[in-house]
Amino acid sequence: MVLPIVAYGNPVLRKVGKEITPDYPELHKLIEDMWETMYNSKGVGLAAPQINKDIRLFVMDSLQIIANLEDDEKWDYPGDEGYKGVFINAKINSINGDEWSYNEGCLSIPKIREDILRREEIVISFLDDNFVQHTKTFNGVTARVILHEYDHIDGKLFIDYLKPLKKNLLKRKLDNISKGKISVDYRMSFVK
Repeated sequence: MVLPIVAYGNPVLRKVGKEITPDYPELHKLIEDMWETMYNSKGVGLAAPQINKDIRLFVMDSLQIIANLEDDEKWDYPGDEGYKGVFINAKINSINGDEWSYNEGCLSIPKIREDILRREEIVISFLDDNFVQHTKTFNGVTARVILHEYDHIDGKLFIDYLKPLKKNLLKRKLDNISKGKISVDYRMSFVK
């Protein structure tokens, strides 16, 4: 089932998510719905706060980004083969490498994209959808997508990385999003 995506301004986007256990109610159905919602919205990642759940869960699929790169662009992400997976109770162990800029967007903040600096490599521990523990190293655009979604479960948004002047210039657009004065081709939920 396609779920509505929570728009900027909803307090759930600023909450630090709670860890969950395997007995979380209808977890596998929730994850299935998150995948369907993410793909329906043409996203590459979706965190539980974006569907109004303040838990430490996100899904992401950077395989679709890597698959759509032109041959000359693949050199920009050496060693990044992409990844599709579920991240439960994730914890970043380290963030390494040089910072690099990439034009990020967010399903909860539609029609706003900004260049954001992030480091090129992460080491992260997480549980998959079967609650099997993993510790993996990711780099390139895959690391970036994971960091973006990880921020969501920590109550952060990509616009928090902008300089105050730039954020101030976006204030009217952000206010319009929070008031529902925006049109998108996926279901959204606005603060009343």
